[in-house]
Amino acid sequence: MNAIISKISEYIELIKFEHTIFALPFALSGMLLANTQALPEIYAVFWVLLAMVGGRTAAMALNRVIDADIDKKNPRTSDRAIPAGKIKKTSALTLALLSFCALIFAAWQLPLICRQLLPLAILILALYSYTKRFTHLSHFVLGGALGAAATGGWLAISGEITVPSVLWGFAIVFWVAGFDVIYAIQDIDFDRKHNLFSIPAWLGINKSLILSRIFHVFTLTFLLILGIIMKTGLYYWLGVIFTLFALIYEHSLLKANDLSGLNKAFFNVNGYISIGMFLFILLDTIFRIKIF
Repeated sequence: MNAIISKISEYIELIKFEHTIFALPFALSGMLLANTQALPEIYAVFWVLLAMVGGRTAAMALNRVIDADIDKKNPRTSDRAIPAGKIKKTSALTLALLSFCALIFAAWQLPLICRQLLPLAILILALYSYTKRFTHLSHFVLGGALGAAATGGWLAISGEITVPSVLWGFAIVFWVAGFDVIYAIQDIDFDRKHNLFSIPAWLGINKSLILSRIFHVFTLTFLLILGIIMKTGLYYWLGVIFTLFALIYEHSLLKANDLSGLNKAFFNVNGYISIGMFLFILLDTIFRIKIF
């Protein structure tokens, strides 16, 4: 029994299951925003959850396989499951394949637009791991993956692409790109030494922190425009204010000469933003307090 639990723990670590907190609440928030007149049906929530878990698990397993050799050279990542010999590449690839199957099956239960965009979603999920080898904009590809998931939740309810759904997706793209730039700072020396592409490796720490703040200004701007267009209620705006102060706090933890708060800024604060925004949007959906 202990051996089984240990192996399950290794697979959970492989896909960084705890990082689902960044994407899942925003997909659920998209479902709520897509129809402010009623809560989503349980079956729709189930299929979106399965698609989210399947897509993210596939992407992470594939990422670990593709980056195994790089991870082995990096002291920060050398103890990950594949470089450490805990999980074989073939096992991780099998997990990725099964997870992609779950994503495809779930998407087939959702509106036509979800099936039509499925090839693009899979392409983004599979492409991300290679982008750090040829472009500094790899952060936006990751942002695109999570932004697509958030928009996917919206499309699962609305069945069509609209201006608000696009604004929602772009808000997440810039939010993710902003915090991924922060996360990449810890590998700046390794990336430069091994000719890997990232904004910190390109611009340095100080400029990267500034650019991350700019990306998050874009996030807030998209959220503001979305709220105005949709004439959202009081709780949505409280969520935007909450996100504003959370982002201010996140960036206050980081300075070019002091990155001791990097992990707290990356995981804790962004987790609060994701869950907090979802809860405010849920309250907004339930109470329908309009201020416009």
